[in-house]
This record gives sequence, C-alpha cells and structure tokens, in this order.
Amino acid sequence: MKNDLIVVCGGGGFIGGHMIADLRKQGYTRLRAVDRKPQHHWYQRFPDVENFILDVQEKPSCYQALQGAQVVYNLAADMGGMGFIENNRALCMLSVLINTHLLEAARDLGVGRFFYASSACVYNADKQRDPNVTALKEADAYPGMPEDGYGWEKLFSERMCRHFREDFGVATRVARYHNVYGPEGTWDGGREKAPAAICRKVIQAKRSGKLEIEIWGDGKQTRSFMYIDDCVKGTQMLTASDFFEPINIGSSELVSINQLVDLAESIGGIKLKRNYNLNAPKGVNGRNSDNTLIKTVFDWEPATRLRAGLEKTYAWIHDQIASGAKTK
Repeated sequence: MKNDLIVVCGGGGFIGGHMIADLRKQGYTRLRAVDRKPQHHWYQRFPDVENFILDVQEKPSCYQALQGAQVVYNLAADMGGMGFIENNRALCMLSVLINTHLLEAARDLGVGRFFYASSACVYNADKQRDPNVTALKEADAYPGMPEDGYGWEKLFSERMCRHFREDFGVATRVARYHNVYGPEGTWDGGREKAPAAICRKVIQAKRSGKLEIEIWGDGKQTRSFMYIDDCVKGTQMLTASDFFEPINIGSSELVSINQLVDLAESIGGIKLKRNYNLNAPKGVNGRNSDNTLIKTVFDWEPATRLRAGLEKTYAWIHDQIASGAKTK
C-alpha cells in the first residue's frame, strides 16, 4: 500500500539512494532511509523522507530502524569493488551482523516483507575460471566455494534468510546482484567498481592530456554489468512477488574489461595507451548471469544495454570531476 512504511537500509548508498528516489516517484508516502554515514555523505537525500543515521551492525539500531515497517530492503553492507573486497575480507564478513540483527528485528516486529541483496560473488569459483564462462545459474552456488570473505558472508546470509522464513515465517526475498553501476554512486577512492573506475580514468586522461590508462589484470576477464534502473525494478518486482528462492538479477550482456574500456573510450572520443597491472586485484576470470529463471518467473530480465547505461554514467562522472566534487 502507498502508505505502508518502507525502510531502506543502506539508504545513503548507491543502490539505496536510487531505491528511495524511485519509490518517491511512485507515490509512496512513508519512506525511511537508514545509513551509518553522516547525511552529507549520502549519495541522495530527500527532505520528505525519514532519514535515520544508525549503524545496523548494532542490534538495538535495527529495532529502531524497523519500528513500524511493513517492507524492508536490506541493501546495507561494507563493500566496494574488487580492490576493496580482496583487501578487506574481515570488514566484508562483519556485514553478517547487519543481516542477522535485521532479521531478528523483522521477526520480532512483524515486518511483512524482507528483501536481502546478495551477490554473484556467492557462485562457485570453479565455474568462473574461463573468460568464456557459461552463464551462472542459481544452482551454481553449490557446492559452496564463493569469493573469499565477501562471497562467504553473502552465501551465509542467504541461508539465514531461508531459515528465518522457514522457522519464523519472515517473508524473505533474496536477489543475487551482478555488478550494478550507474550515476549517483562511488567513482573514486578505492570502493568504486569497474564501470565507474574506467569512466573516471578515461575522463582524467582526456583532461590531463596524458593519454594512458591502467587496467587491472590482462583485460581479458569477462563480466556482465547491470544498470541501476534495472536493479531497482527487478528488486521491487521480486520483493512484491511470492517467489522466495534466491534469483539472479543481472544483465546477460557479457563483455571483457578490454571491451568495457573500448566503450568508455568511444563515449569519450579518445584512444588511450593501455598499461596492464597484472598484480592488481582482478577477481574471477569470467562471470555472467543466466537469466532463464527470472524470465520464467517474471517474464522479464534487465535489458539496458551497456553502451546506453555507460553513457549516462560517464556523463555524470564527467560533471562530478569538472565541478571538483569528491566521491562520497
């Protein structure tokens, strides 16, 4: 209902900010954004939304955040791109406290629907060794061999959602996101993901006149990248549905990192010398989303082409750099 209280945990973050913005546009009148960052560090902030500064790793904060909530989107996590994930495994795993304590609060406070944002990092590493990867089906998370640290936390938290649904009746929904990107997000500072990092590097090379770019790894590793609007739509669709198993929400458009650089260069109207840093974090060799299940269940899949989404992302990051803004 439009007047049900919807709580977005991680509401000051990239996906959370877009979620709040979209819910407002749809006419939802009772929205609560929760984040531990000071509000001037939030990516998007709205005066007609309840904005709570709370650390939902702490159990009492979770009860305060979810008081009166009908729908909860748990988008909160200590995470970033591959550089952050590989160098901060303990911090990533501590996010297990967020989902655990939020689930307890949801159970005790009678929350109607609880969404958990999982990740493609839960998938078995043996299935991601070849850049020409076979797209990953939901069943490929087992036997468990996820990304160390971050992936294990996500896989464990998926199981927590399952058992809170089975044992306590909490209506949990779980999506495995595949590399979400877009404007109004992190583009510098170490937590940014590949699309934002490459856009930034191309823009800075063009502005400086030093026509070179550093690429992590050999550039042959492959990924699919999902534009933020598709992420928000798929998340809301899943949360409102009666489907309760983990499901991929990701684009099936597979590209190499070299091809991603090609696109950014084309958008910027420039060609750069490529310097490959083979010692930098690069993650698995190949990862793509098999969308068979989401098309079967919802007759839908993320459809924004990478070129179209990257153009919007590039333009926004260009404006941030030109204005002298710092990433949040």
